[in-house]
Amino acid sequence: MSVDFTPEQQQIRDSVARLCAEFGDQYWLERDSDGRFPEEFCRAIADHGYMGIAMPVEYGGAGLGITEAALLMQTISESGAGNGGVSSVSIGIFGMNPVVRFGTEEQKRRMLPPVIKREDIACFGVTEPNTGLDTTRLKTRAVRHGDRYIVHGQKIWISTAQVANKMLLIARTGAEGVGKPVDGLTLFYADIDRSKVEIRAIDKMGRKCVDSNEVFIDGLEIPLENRIGEEGKGFRYLLHGINPERILIAAGLVGLGRAALQKATAYAKERVVFDRPIGMNQAIQHPLAHSWAELAAANLMAFRAAQLYDRGEECGAMANAAKYLAGEATFNACNNAILTHGGMGYAKQYHVERYLREALIHRLAPITPHLILCYIAERVLGLPKSY
Repeated sequence: MSVDFTPEQQQIRDSVARLCAEFGDQYWLERDSDGRFPEEFCRAIADHGYMGIAMPVEYGGAGLGITEAALLMQTISESGAGNGGVSSVSIGIFGMNPVVRFGTEEQKRRMLPPVIKREDIACFGVTEPNTGLDTTRLKTRAVRHGDRYIVHGQKIWISTAQVANKMLLIARTGAEGVGKPVDGLTLFYADIDRSKVEIRAIDKMGRKCVDSNEVFIDGLEIPLENRIGEEGKGFRYLLHGINPERILIAAGLVGLGRAALQKATAYAKERVVFDRPIGMNQAIQHPLAHSWAELAAANLMAFRAAQLYDRGEECGAMANAAKYLAGEATFNACNNAILTHGGMGYAKQYHVERYLREALIHRLAPITPHLILCYIAERVLGLPKSY
């Protein structure tokens, strides 16, 4: 099956690359140093119409598919923006999909255009400190009082909450342990009332310019009209977005791995030791060639999964495999890039150490490589569940 891109898709890639060139290595080096959110980059993406690339035309989006969105994410990452660039815009690219799929017409017209125009900034409140990947055991509770819900609870690893004014929030409305594990959770689109929501930044290893946070919710009121879909069906709504999320992450990871490989290859050609460029040595060549092959394989898997998704066909195995392969290939590429640079690979001015720190984020999240292998073992190979 071919994964060649159409002229229109290639045009998107070229246009995004030109836009990202305005935010070069120095820009992202400074953001990694000062931690300032890259709002001007996000604004440029929105102003050029890419924030709504996969959202319907009638709400201000471009109405394109996951293939085009994956190309966008990959091009951003490959430009040197890395995970910082990708994560700063990701909720606007696809995060509002539950509203697109399950919101009412009134909700779509009210909620989507401001995100596409960057008038609203949303974050996604799912993960909790005591449940991790076991999302069906979430503890944050929303209790209905007439025409509104009152929410109490805690979330963790919530990206962009420092700059957001909206939150897609999942909370428990039914009793835990009653019915199926996926039942009893409800999805909301909430205003972040900071008198009821405390947000604490987590000091972390990489992606300093895009915040990750603990969120403490104490009495947040959410009007009934901001509930997405039916009460108790929220987790099922999230499941619809898992495969495209895996695809977009995989594409972005491949872009980051390519950026690292490009830096390493250029350095290997220029760096002269013992009167010859170090790139003449097979000990330098082979790891880089290996990384090229790994990244190429992961990329094919990612865009094959994107093709299947856009055609409405089953893509779970390939989407998960793409995320796994891209995570491993990109980690290896970034590590090889540092080793190619030798001691200078440890210096921030050469960028590759930042790439390695950022590669770890989506190697781990939103699902670990170990659980992806469990998924493939069970769903593809038919082996018994191990946990």
